[in-house]
Amino acid sequence: MTRQPASRNPWTFLPTLYFAEGLPYVLINTVSVILYKRMGIDNAHIAFWTSWLYLPWVIKMFWGPLVDITSTKRTWILSTQLAMGLSLFVVAWSLQTSGFFVLSLAAFVLGAFISATYDIATDGFYMLALSEKDQALFVGLRAAFYRLAMIFGSGFLVYLAGRFETSTGNIPLSWSIVFSIAGALFLIAFGYHRLMLPYPPADGRRTAQDRSSGASFGEVFAAYFRQERVGVVIAFILCYRLGEAMLLKLVPPFLLDKAGSGGLGLSTSDVGLVYGTVGVLSLVTGGILGGWVLSRFGFRRAVWPMVAAMHLPDIFFVYLASSQPSIALVYPLVALEQFGYGMGFTVFTVYLMYSAQGNYKTSHYAISTGIMALGMMVPGLVSGYLQQMVGYRTFFIIVCFLTIPGMLTIPFLPKKGMEKNG
Repeated sequence: MTRQPASRNPWTFLPTLYFAEGLPYVLINTVSVILYKRMGIDNAHIAFWTSWLYLPWVIKMFWGPLVDITSTKRTWILSTQLAMGLSLFVVAWSLQTSGFFVLSLAAFVLGAFISATYDIATDGFYMLALSEKDQALFVGLRAAFYRLAMIFGSGFLVYLAGRFETSTGNIPLSWSIVFSIAGALFLIAFGYHRLMLPYPPADGRRTAQDRSSGASFGEVFAAYFRQERVGVVIAFILCYRLGEAMLLKLVPPFLLDKAGSGGLGLSTSDVGLVYGTVGVLSLVTGGILGGWVLSRFGFRRAVWPMVAAMHLPDIFFVYLASSQPSIALVYPLVALEQFGYGMGFTVFTVYLMYSAQGNYKTSHYAISTGIMALGMMVPGLVSGYLQQMVGYRTFFIIVCFLTIPGMLTIPFLPKKGMEKNG
C-alpha cells in the first residue's frame, strides 16, 4: 500500500484551496445578481432573494463543531468541492427551464451552505497542515488567491458571459455555459486535491473525551456577551457597513440598467471589466495599502482617515446617477470607490481581530464575523425595494447618509480593540 504523505510543500495545494474558497462566494453573492438582472428579474426581487444567500455565512458557527468531530478536514474539503461542482451544474441546467429563478436560487442556497462548510474545513486544515511559521508566511498567499478567485468570477466569467451573449444572442445559454465551466473547475479541483492534499497527523476524528473537554457553546457565547461595551461593539459591527450593504446589491443593476431607467446602460462584458476586474483590483490594492498604513501609523491614528476613505467615495454614485457619464469616467470613479472600500474594510477587520481576546478568541472572532454577515444580509433584503421606490439617484443619496450611524459608534468602542499597534 502506498504510504500517505503527512506533509507537502504548501505551494502545491494552498493556492488552489483558497482559489476554490473565494470562487463560490463571489459567484453566489455577486455574479448571481448580474445573472438575474440579465435574465429579466426586477431589482427588488434580486436584492431581496440574493441577500438571503448570506445566511449560511451568518450561522456557520453553529455547525462548525460538526466539521471537527464527524470526519477529517481533508475529507470535508474533498466532499464539499465535489458537491459544489454538482450544485453549479444544477444552476447551469436550471437556466434552460421556465422555472429558472426558483430552481437556480435553490441551487445557490445549497451552494452557499456547501461553501460556508468548505470555509470552515479549509481554514482548519490550514492550521493543521502548516507549522506556525508557515502559517504566518503563507497568510498573504491565501488572501491573494482568494482575491484572484473574485477577479476570475466577477471579472473574467462575467466578461465571458457577455461575449457569449453577443456571439450567440442567447442569454440563458450564455450563462449556462459559464456556470458549467465553473462546475467543471470544481470537479477538476476535487481530482487534484484528492491526489495532492497531505494527511496531517493532527487531522483526525476527535474522540468523545476530546469533545467533552472543551467549553460548551453556552459558555463561549456567554463570554462573548460579557465583554466590555458589547452593545456598542455589536452596533459597530452591524452599522459600519450599513451604507455599503445597501449599495452592494444595486451597483451591478445600476451599471446594467438603460439610461431611461436611471442606469448607465453598460453591457455585461463592460460590467465584468469595470466592476469585476478593475473594481476588485482596486479593492485589493486598497486593502494592501490599508494594512501598511495601520502597521506604519497604528490603529488610533489611522482609523478616521481610513473610515473617511471608505465612506466619502459613495457620493460618486450620486454623481454617476445624476449625470450618466460615458464609460471613460465610470472606470476611475468605480475604481476609487472600491479602493476606499478596501482601505476602510481593512481597519474594520483589524478591529475585530484585536477585540477578540481571552480564552475563546477564535470562537469570538467567528461570532463577530457572523454578526458582520448579518449586517450585510438584512439591509440587502430591502435595498431593491427602496431603490425601486425612489430611483437610483435618491437611493444613492440615502446610502451616503446611512454611513453615519456606523461612524457614530466609533468614539464609544472599547479601547482594548485599539491598543495594539498604536
